[in-house]
Amino acid sequence: MKTVFCIGEVLIDFVAENQGNDLSIANIFTKKAGGAPANVACAIAKLDGKSSFIGCIGEDQFGDFLYGILKDYKVHLDLTQRSKTFTTLAFVSISDDGERDFVFSRGADKKLKYDKTVKQQFKDNIVHFGAATALLGGNLEDAYTHYLFDALTKNSFISFDPNFRIDLWKDNTQTFIKKCMPFIEKSHLCKFSLEEAQLLSGKDEITEACAFFHEIGVPLIVVTLGGDGTYVSAPNLKKTIGSISVTPVDTTGAGDAFIGCLLRQISFLTDPKSILTETDNLEQMITIANKAGAITTTNFGAIPSLPSAEEIF
Repeated sequence: MKTVFCIGEVLIDFVAENQGNDLSIANIFTKKAGGAPANVACAIAKLDGKSSFIGCIGEDQFGDFLYGILKDYKVHLDLTQRSKTFTTLAFVSISDDGERDFVFSRGADKKLKYDKTVKQQFKDNIVHFGAATALLGGNLEDAYTHYLFDALTKNSFISFDPNFRIDLWKDNTQTFIKKCMPFIEKSHLCKFSLEEAQLLSGKDEITEACAFFHEIGVPLIVVTLGGDGTYVSAPNLKKTIGSISVTPVDTTGAGDAFIGCLLRQISFLTDPKSILTETDNLEQMITIANKAGAITTTNFGAIPSLPSAEEIF
């Protein structure tokens, strides 16, 4: 089994449940652990995989809460840092169909410092980059870029999820696109939502978007389509793979559960890169990952809603 190193932010989601998706009218919030890379790390560990979280948490009560959650899920925390800067917060409002409205209050996640000793641990393992806050400057972006180079030099299987959040980029989406490109070009696997695939490729049609990503170097692309499943584009497989039918109440962690489940399955391969050319099992892997994503939408909060191995396999 390979270790999956998940790099990026962990934060507190304050979720306005059953109050619509307009934060301006929400007034009751529930505290949940969140942050896309942390969600992925927990998803892998809960599915009996091996994950390590590389990120920064504040030295405050919210940080203690997050650290405890990651520890409870058996995520390896040797590379997790703490900072005197307050823990990052996100306020999330959810409509009846599970769609979300976000506002971020950024804090400790940007304080992650690059650790050159980590590189040796990447050797022949999997490194997953979740970019929700990682490309916004500061120590985190510097560390993030260094770790991409380290992963390349250590024969890592590299996974990238842009985790685009409009509240963080607003009228600066071109900068987001530019900063994502080196990670897309160097990754073996990229996971996009349909919106992200269209934004980053400049193409409206999903097949054209995937063709663009293949041209710049990505061998394996998965585009999540909500209730319609996932479109996968690989050398020997190009099709939409359906998901199970559920009634969603919160879509916050669906994509993270999906990619976490897929990476967990890849981590059990003797050579993770074999999935790029020997795609016989890929359709089954995507089907299982779709199930994980769907189950996660049936409860509030990304991490508490993650399915167990018994529910999936």
